[in-house]
Amino acid sequence: MKLSMPLMYAGNPREAADQVTALEAAGLDSVWIAEAYGFDSPTLMGYLAAKTERIEIGAAILNIYSRTPGTLIQTAAGLDNVSGGRAIIGLGASGPQVIEGWHGLPYAKPLARTREVIELMRAGIRREKLEADGIFKLPLTKEDGAVTGLGKALKILTHPERPAVPIYIAGLGQKSVEQAAEIADGWLPFLYAPEKAASIWGDALAAGAAKRSADLAPLEVVAGGMCAIGEDVKGLLDFARPLFALYIGGMGARGKNFYNDLAVQYGYEAEAREIQDLYLDGKKKEAEAAIPLELLEMANLVGPASYVKERIEAFRESGVTNLQITPAADDAPALIRQVKELIG
Repeated sequence: MKLSMPLMYAGNPREAADQVTALEAAGLDSVWIAEAYGFDSPTLMGYLAAKTERIEIGAAILNIYSRTPGTLIQTAAGLDNVSGGRAIIGLGASGPQVIEGWHGLPYAKPLARTREVIELMRAGIRREKLEADGIFKLPLTKEDGAVTGLGKALKILTHPERPAVPIYIAGLGQKSVEQAAEIADGWLPFLYAPEKAASIWGDALAAGAAKRSADLAPLEVVAGGMCAIGEDVKGLLDFARPLFALYIGGMGARGKNFYNDLAVQYGYEAEAREIQDLYLDGKKKEAEAAIPLELLEMANLVGPASYVKERIEAFRESGVTNLQITPAADDAPALIRQVKELIG
């Protein structure tokens, strides 16, 4: 089991990135860079590539709408080159609030678009000519809306560092998870409760695995939560409440919130409705207080070392191959070293 963490920053991501060298020295295997509608992740990933030597640098996530397949190929190949073959490209559909609100693009056919993007990215990184006649039309003809009709199938000019860059899919819905198990190198779930994973995603993962190409390695699964180790640290779980409230309550609209749907699947239907109502009514503190303690305990790793080791094993047994933690400690490198020992 690998150990990773998201790059966390309150204001200036460059200052947070400067700390990754110490985390790398402590044994951290991977660092994940978010984007949403904040700073773009490839810029920070390139900066990290120059600051580090060994650690894997992952995008979590690049959405499949705002960059063309050609741009994603260039981004993946460029990041893999400057990092010396340490890039991981996490892709996801994001959500209609970001895609239609920030990027001004229709939120349509996320599953089909994801499949085509991955097929084109893999072909492009192999230096094959880009040709497609699906959602994407390559080369674009006048019949498909080209102005000149002079476009031709092209392959990337430069030689990528590797013939394949790992591509992970972020998803929670059954079809998205099945797709990840079928075609992706890895899966990036969020608000992951290992005890609930098999009952919610087991069938989808099995269905995808049954269609998985023998050319692909086994699916990597990246999941985890906040981590604190000590005899009297349970109170730190309260620091996770704003994140859970944001996603379950406010990341989307009523009837279109994937994280709220997940909370319902976890068995917290009444709580999920209350959290959403409170959050969307502007009562964020009340929404945070309504997050079930049981859910916080399942989805995080907070307690004495022996208890955290039990949580690690729960994540491992559920299929997690890369434990992603958010350190709740003054000395994050020391916590990384301790968790590495507990992982064994």
